Amino acid sequence: MLHLNCDSGHKSRMTACFRALCCKGPPPARPEYDLVCIGLTGSGKTSLLSKLCSESPENVVSTTGFSIKAVPFQNAILNVKELGGITFTILSTSALDFTRADNIRKYWSRYYQGSQGVIFVLDSASSEDDLETARNELHSALQHPQLCTLPFLILANHQDKPAARSLQEIKKYFELEPLARGKRWILQPCSLDDTDALKDSFSQLISLLEEKGHEAMRM
Repeated sequence: MLHLNCDSGHKSRMTACFRALCCKGPPPARPEYDLVCIGLTGSGKTSLLSKLCSESPENVVSTTGFSIKAVPFQNAILNVKELGGITFTILSTSALDFTRADNIRKYWSRYYQGSQGVIFVLDSASSEDDLETARNELHSALQHPQLCTLPFLILANHQDKPAARSLQEIKKYFELEPLARGKRWILQPCSLDDTDALKDSFSQLISLLEEKGHEAMRM
């Protein structure tokens, strides 16, 4: 009769392997957060989100109406609803009526419902007039009933351009300290050339979203 003798160490290793194979379930699902992304036309919203999704820059076109992108991160998935600054109405087969961006922005609030966080993109190298308009829009968003309690990620885009304002200049010009006091907001520089910094900015936003989620669970 043939007897198979296994040492205890070998048995332990086989048992551990068996348990690892049988008991290891699928990885836990990453939490998903619904965000709204706003900013003036030309601020770079579409390009930045496409960069995070590893999409080719040649395929990037300005958003008309709105678009939704699922932006994956290691610890979360961000479902970002980007609202465009301009849209158009087809009047005939050969004519397009381009609507002014300021008229379209009046309808942004229709898409705020269900948002858990806000991404506001501004062009830090824009003209004084556009910067003033961006400031007014950011102030409106920070005070909007559906957004005022949500975490904000404010991205000062186009920092690679010579005319870009510094973060301190933007913070002062936008009056963020007095206006956003008591709110949860992050002001970060960014450009398409610095993907790591862009991802770090979104990681900070995810941390704020996680804090909010824990607060809701405690309630």
